[in-house]
Amino acid sequence: MSLATSSLPIPVTAATRRTHLTPWVRVSAAVFAVAWGGNEFTPLLVTYRLEQHLSALTVNLLLGAYVLGIVPALLIGGPLSDRFGRRALALPAPVLALTGSAVLAAGGGSAAQLFTGRVFSGLALGLVMAVGTAWIKELSAAPFDADADAGAGARRAALVLTVGFALGAAVAAAIAQSGTAPEVLPYLVNVALCALALALMWSAPETRTRSAHPGRLREDLRIPAATHRRFVFVVAPLAPWVFGTAASAYAILPVLFSAQVPGFEVGFAGLLCLIALGCGVAAQSLVRRIDRAGSARTIVASFAATTIGLALAAGAAVSMSLPVAIIAAAALGTAYGFLLVTGLQEVQRIAGPDDLAGLTAVYYSLSYLGFFVPAVLASLSPMIGYPLLFGAGALFALVNLLATSAAHRRY
Repeated sequence: MSLATSSLPIPVTAATRRTHLTPWVRVSAAVFAVAWGGNEFTPLLVTYRLEQHLSALTVNLLLGAYVLGIVPALLIGGPLSDRFGRRALALPAPVLALTGSAVLAAGGGSAAQLFTGRVFSGLALGLVMAVGTAWIKELSAAPFDADADAGAGARRAALVLTVGFALGAAVAAAIAQSGTAPEVLPYLVNVALCALALALMWSAPETRTRSAHPGRLREDLRIPAATHRRFVFVVAPLAPWVFGTAASAYAILPVLFSAQVPGFEVGFAGLLCLIALGCGVAAQSLVRRIDRAGSARTIVASFAATTIGLALAAGAAVSMSLPVAIIAAAALGTAYGFLLVTGLQEVQRIAGPDDLAGLTAVYYSLSYLGFFVPAVLASLSPMIGYPLLFGAGALFALVNLLATSAAHRRY
């Protein structure tokens, strides 16, 4: 990647001081609102199945549809923000999220409209995950935040994303369970949040500025750090498990157990989502305590939690026990939290200042492949069954633990 930009430390503005909001919090407001919009759809999968009679495969494909917006936004937005600055690429994100939620609110039972809305939500989420994460990281250092430690940026970005995902799903589930315009009102809440977040982010200071002599745009879209052996053999194998574990907890288990909770299907979906992501938040706070540069302990913890979570999910699918399903969701959420922050911290150790957003984008693109897990399992379950599928996943996670730990030592 060419040296198209340089870091530009800009002091906090007087306007920012007057509002008592530190710069990273302003950017985090947009990341939170967009993450909310990205996950508000998840507990409503049950609603669309029950009320609109969409098939399990269709709703799971709609769940993963926003990956089609996320991946290009990540891979293009991240490197372009390294070239043109964070503001230019981050400011459109709340607008895209607002548009996506508005289209979803008007979608009703139309799979085509729901698909379109999800893609808009994905475009917004891709921008905040690549650009917003890098911006928060840069605003979590001097001169913007002299008291933050080296890993604060990764932890803050991961925490804001996870809280946004959790509350978006929980509030949408609560509204839908109450029966108050379940396919409209949850999205309108996000429209209002995105408008507020855009206003807050507007005055956040830029951390990069355009170079007077930029290289070719094609060169900027190249991300040399993505070929780093540590990224290829340690981070890349870890990434798809991030949202693979999360989606298993709050997309597969609620549908699998919907017949066990008649009349409370959407509420149960929201409950599992809140439990999984709540445990994810708690796990992220533990990473700081156990993480050491050069140590594989967070990788081991991540895959151990993944193996346990999938084994519990297999047990829940066999026994059809609600308590076991809840415990499995908690374990899978814990795995998600460990995996997300572990990967982000590895990325920030590998990347240089000129490809931080780009490498973050590659990591998130790989991680979002996990959102296709529910669709794959839904297509295979009639032939194989969820107990065997979850059991195979647990075994595969254990193999990944051994392989990734060995690669960690080697590279």
